Amino acid sequence: MKGLKKRIKQGESVLGCWLNLGSALTAEIVGQTGFDWVLIDLEHGAGNEKDVLAQLQALNGSNSAVLVRVESSEHQRIHRILDLGAEGIMVPHVDNDDIAKKVVSGLRYPPEGIRGVAKMVRASNFGKSFDDYHKTANENILGVVQIECLEALDFVDEIAAIDGVDVLFIGPADLTMSLGIFGQFDHPLFLDALSKTIMAANKAGKATGILIFNPDDYKKYNDMGIRMIACGADATFVVEGARNMLQKLTVQKAL
Repeated sequence: MKGLKKRIKQGESVLGCWLNLGSALTAEIVGQTGFDWVLIDLEHGAGNEKDVLAQLQALNGSNSAVLVRVESSEHQRIHRILDLGAEGIMVPHVDNDDIAKKVVSGLRYPPEGIRGVAKMVRASNFGKSFDDYHKTANENILGVVQIECLEALDFVDEIAAIDGVDVLFIGPADLTMSLGIFGQFDHPLFLDALSKTIMAANKAGKATGILIFNPDDYKKYNDMGIRMIACGADATFVVEGARNMLQKLTVQKAL
């Protein structure tokens, strides 16, 4: 474990990005750049659970903590990824406190939760360090729930108050879609939703996160009190690099 949960609890701002190509190679490249954390995306990404293992192995030597966004709050999805050695789980569309409680129960071993016990897994060095892993899992594994719709805003205080929910992570695309203002990130309705989420997190002693689409927006969101900020993805970096190179070559060709 690389201590991401501890850093967030101490109020540190941590920078991350998405990994959505399902590629161990691009995961390794991104990990070497020095992001505080990276997120392997199983909800919208190209990879599946089998690809997660290779990406975790590729990132093992980096300083980036590795989170995985699972497809749903189903316990089997959470358990399998934790057993592979992820440092945290992000769950999309946690729309009320019942779903949030279900997520947290899947993150924790009994008696606090219902995570299944398996010693011979990668997370515990295939049994070699299971006792230590079991003792420290609750304090090390980061629980991130996404606030992405109107219903979640109605329950945001209850969600934030749940022990084991560490970060309320705003999904701006889905949230603005739900608000009927898709992509309008300066709209008063979206700004009110941000404020409500941040206030709920602060009141409960939790952190807030967001995915931004322009790095120039970092200061705006950080000044609001959002400490877990992601921008970009391995797919984005490949696309932008390819486009920039073609543009430069086209300019030279025209000379």
